[in-house]
Amino acid sequence: MKPDQFNVTRSTPSSHIGLAVSVIVIIALALVPMSASNDLMRMFIEVFLYLSLAYLWNFLAGYAGLVSVGQQAFVGLGGYGLFALAVYAGISPLVAIPIVGVIAAIVSVPIAALLFRLRGAYFAIGSWVVAEVFRLLAVLNQSVGGGSGMSLPARIVLDIARTPHDRFVIIYWTALALILIILLLIVLVLRSRYG
Repeated sequence: MKPDQFNVTRSTPSSHIGLAVSVIVIIALALVPMSASNDLMRMFIEVFLYLSLAYLWNFLAGYAGLVSVGQQAFVGLGGYGLFALAVYAGISPLVAIPIVGVIAAIVSVPIAALLFRLRGAYFAIGSWVVAEVFRLLAVLNQSVGGGSGMSLPARIVLDIARTPHDRFVIIYWTALALILIILLLIVLVLRSRYG
């Protein structure tokens, strides 16, 4: 075999064009709040969050081959954790987001140690059982509203920003940053030795 057979081209003219178009789209998306209504920003926020979940689920099932039906356990852990940190610890919801992300990652380590021993349908059912355990724990925890959840007090909401439009702008940019970070991490993992 010739040594050139193993060379991998990391950059092509089309990848440069794709990068340039991506940068333009990201800049355009970052500027949306300058002229958008609250309803339009809410729609974009929901799209960003659903796409984030879809990208992560595709990464888990499509690339790793692990079909999970229990990832909502960690979404719930993040949501309840965010509210608990904001209400009881007095932490800003925007600061609580990365904190609960780290907490969910730490909680996932022992769960992964158990679930990754399972394969195929057993893994899917095991992940569902974990999600049910989390759901039962949430329902029984009345300090965060049980199964129906709770609302953020007005003082915490006003700490994010004073006007509803300003809050939508901050949440919009946070959701946009989240989806960009997720996409970047997925690309980096796929381009790494493990990918």
